[in-house]
Amino acid sequence: MFTSPANMQSMEKLLAEIGKRQSFLITSHARPDGDAIGSSLALMHLLDGMGKDVAVCFADPVPDIYAAIPGVERIRHDLPAENVECAILMECDCIARSGYTALPADCTINIDHHLSGREYATYNWIDSEAPAVGAMVFDMAQVSGQPITPAMATCVYTALVTDTGSFLYSTTTADTFAIAAKLLYAGADSYAVTQAVFFSTPRSKMRLLARALTRMEIRGEVAWSWVTEQDLVELEATVEDCEGIVNYLIGMAGICAAAFLREQPGGQEFRISLRSRRAVDVSRVAQEFAGGGHRNASGGSIDGPLDVAIERLTTRLQRACDDALRPTA
Repeated sequence: MFTSPANMQSMEKLLAEIGKRQSFLITSHARPDGDAIGSSLALMHLLDGMGKDVAVCFADPVPDIYAAIPGVERIRHDLPAENVECAILMECDCIARSGYTALPADCTINIDHHLSGREYATYNWIDSEAPAVGAMVFDMAQVSGQPITPAMATCVYTALVTDTGSFLYSTTTADTFAIAAKLLYAGADSYAVTQAVFFSTPRSKMRLLARALTRMEIRGEVAWSWVTEQDLVELEATVEDCEGIVNYLIGMAGICAAAFLREQPGGQEFRISLRSRRAVDVSRVAQEFAGGGHRNASGGSIDGPLDVAIERLTTRLQRACDDALRPTA
């Protein structure tokens, strides 16, 4: 176990509530990533083992790189026609973040690890120290006494390796590697996950990355770039191809904060992805732009036009860098 007494209490309470019910809906945030998909499917496998009825619903499609995760074929987009006894939301700070306006359940459970997490559900478990929500599911499985199957272990490993940036982010601790080791002992197919997630880049994404890097700009400790709707059309790229581009910007020497902007349909709004080095907290910046996330990896939205959006965002990021790097008295 890799959890505090407070988290143990939260887990035991959630498991007790789960034990009282039979039918469940699991969902996560729109534009699902590795942790959203991996943790949701891992929880599905856990509830399956308990003999529960489980539906997993995502508002948006699953990216192709996650198509081989065990159980992914059970993910659907339409919500159950009848009420279920409980809806479980993984790493969402509100129901709307799932992409659904409402969920067919009177009881809701919120499991999250973001600094911007909020207690909006019937039952809430938020652990901002967890490296991934998948790791929280791993702890739940251990407390429940259910066996950690190879399928469940592969799902949790997917969540862990993606949300830690291949164990590079500051949320990575000795416990993170200990969890990974336990997952491998349980039969997680780490090679299959690595090949699918990191070595299956489509050509369209490489072309889009090249376009974004030609637009890269730097001011002080802040780097940024952007792509437009026209870029996606011209390069036959998708929104999915934009994932991870910001990591190339923060990877440069001397850069403490980075932003990647993607134009939304209509050109009046941009989705933003933010990254930073350890001391610079971009989660606070993201919260000012209708978003949130982790200290060093967050996202949100900002109104256009592009030049105004860039000036507002980069000025705020530079201030975050200045605040973090200012010598203390």
